[in-house]
Amino acid sequence: MTTTPKAGRSRLDPEPVPRRDWLGLSSLAAMGSALLFGLIGMLKLPKAAVLASPSKKFRVALPETLPPGEPFVPPGRAVAIFRDGEGVYAVSTICTHLGCVVKSVPEGFECPCHGSRFARDGEVTKGPAPRALPWFKVGLAGGLVTIDEGTVVPSGTKVAG
Repeated sequence: MTTTPKAGRSRLDPEPVPRRDWLGLSSLAAMGSALLFGLIGMLKLPKAAVLASPSKKFRVALPETLPPGEPFVPPGRAVAIFRDGEGVYAVSTICTHLGCVVKSVPEGFECPCHGSRFARDGEVTKGPAPRALPWFKVGLAGGLVTIDEGTVVPSGTKVAG
């Protein structure tokens, strides 16, 4: 049995891949890539996908040169710590309007986003903030001030120190 090459083709040319074979090979490649991507996704599962946040409780040493009534804002924290004749207290620096970080000004605090103003004790002096800045629980131990940002206390709560 002799085969005669088709016109225009050499007998050394590779045979064309039939359509069914090509579809079968491409479906196998798609399945393999899906399994590979699924396996890569499963390998990433044991790692937590959240960022570590700082603890709500922290200790800080107040500067000895801190004048009474002046705020001390620890680096990386959204709290202002005050010392006056009655004691030590901490006020949040997160605006109660939309959550912007307020800046210290001579009269108290000012929100750079929408213009709310607060007195040194956190009371609203100019809107649109709906309520005063919250006060946080403060403790004193061994010359360090302990602030608990997770515990809100009534305004005016101070720790003698």
